[in-house]
Amino acid sequence: MVLYKSSFSKCLLSHFPFTGNGPSGICLSYLLSGYTPYLDPMAVHPNPILFRKLQEAKQLPITEQDLEFLCEGLEGRSGNPVAVLFDTLLHPNADLGFEFPSVLQWRMEKKRHIPHLVLGKATPGGAWHAMEGSMLTISLGIWMELPGVNYRDLTSGKRRSVSNDRATPDEISSYYKNYVKLMGLQKNFVDNTYVTSVQKLHRSHEKSDTHVPLSLFAENVVLATGASDSPARLGVEGEDLPYVFHSVRDLGVAVSCHGKLGSSSDPVLVVGAGLSAADAVLCALNHRVSVLHAFRKCADDLGLIFKQLPKTLYPEYHRVYHMMCSQVYSASPVANPIAPSPSLSPDYTSFPEHCVLSFQPDMHCVMRGSNGVLRVFKVSMVLVLIGTYPNLFFLKEQGQYLGLDPSRPIFCRQNPIDINPYTFECNTESGLFAMGPLVGDNFVRFLKGGALGIASCLRKSLQEKVHL
Repeated sequence: MVLYKSSFSKCLLSHFPFTGNGPSGICLSYLLSGYTPYLDPMAVHPNPILFRKLQEAKQLPITEQDLEFLCEGLEGRSGNPVAVLFDTLLHPNADLGFEFPSVLQWRMEKKRHIPHLVLGKATPGGAWHAMEGSMLTISLGIWMELPGVNYRDLTSGKRRSVSNDRATPDEISSYYKNYVKLMGLQKNFVDNTYVTSVQKLHRSHEKSDTHVPLSLFAENVVLATGASDSPARLGVEGEDLPYVFHSVRDLGVAVSCHGKLGSSSDPVLVVGAGLSAADAVLCALNHRVSVLHAFRKCADDLGLIFKQLPKTLYPEYHRVYHMMCSQVYSASPVANPIAPSPSLSPDYTSFPEHCVLSFQPDMHCVMRGSNGVLRVFKVSMVLVLIGTYPNLFFLKEQGQYLGLDPSRPIFCRQNPIDINPYTFECNTESGLFAMGPLVGDNFVRFLKGGALGIASCLRKSLQEKVHL
């Protein structure tokens, strides 16, 4: 029998550990603790085909039904079919703007409890504790909730409007932390813990390793670490200089320090065209700091995330996108304009189809446009926000061998971990599971599907062992 050894603390062989205590890990712990989903006998799902399938085995929990059969024909905003299934059970017809109640009924069945431990670097909530607290989530607040506890019940009075029920990271991190307590999951969580290695062993090695300090042995391991540990880097000269940062949070700290950054400062350079970059632009403008915004794509590129967001729900992001298109740097082609250019807007100037070549010690940044012309600008701070990578240093090859393309690092969208779409078990490593951003599900709304798939797989595996 295959075992996994994780450097952590000595525990029983029967425990099932997973790394990461964000919403992925919390939701999986909920399902493994005995909370079991059934079709609510009083509910009617608006999808008649799915509803008919659910009624065929309504006496069985969803975790013991054929997930592939239930997923057949469903479509949604996730590439993982079980994520789409679980989402439509929890939030029927959500993509059509409806707020129908869940069709699931949750029962606490202690006989279905699977011993497990959730290892996290901080308190439950994961990366949500480290996010800039004043921003609003992309998803609606109700889409951030986990099974069994209504998000609004824990955030009473904080609903912003009927059409815009988004939340701040502070509200969400508080919700997740309280969720663990309310559902009685604390005993499964080991906070402030770093996993330093995960190795595959065989049962024959057990005796020689049982006295290794700070180790845990288990038959299965789940990777639920998220994908925000390591910021993607440009890899250019000067990127390690002290005025170059890779987190929106660093900008928040800078503007909050008296006199460090303000309306009289040189511009802040934001590099990137995603939502984090937009957050940085908004943060700087809200503190009257002028912004230079450089990104590789055209302003009208169809792949920009802003084109996928409804204007009524995300007015602040469409404000940034409008500036990206309308406040473009338009100086005549002059190389190396070190002095401030009159074509720069006093608050914001965009540089589409530009790439950064270097950062200089004297706080000048060298950029090149699509026409090959070099431009140099004096800045007060740089924020490189071009994505993040998961930090899987505790796996061999940093987990790269687990990806769809083993020749490239694991990257949430371009190269997620290769999994069985219904069990979430890694295709190249039996007994190792992955969920959340590691398999391409960035939104809490869909990462809960990983918990359903993994819990279903483990329970079926245990039943098979009982009948052997």
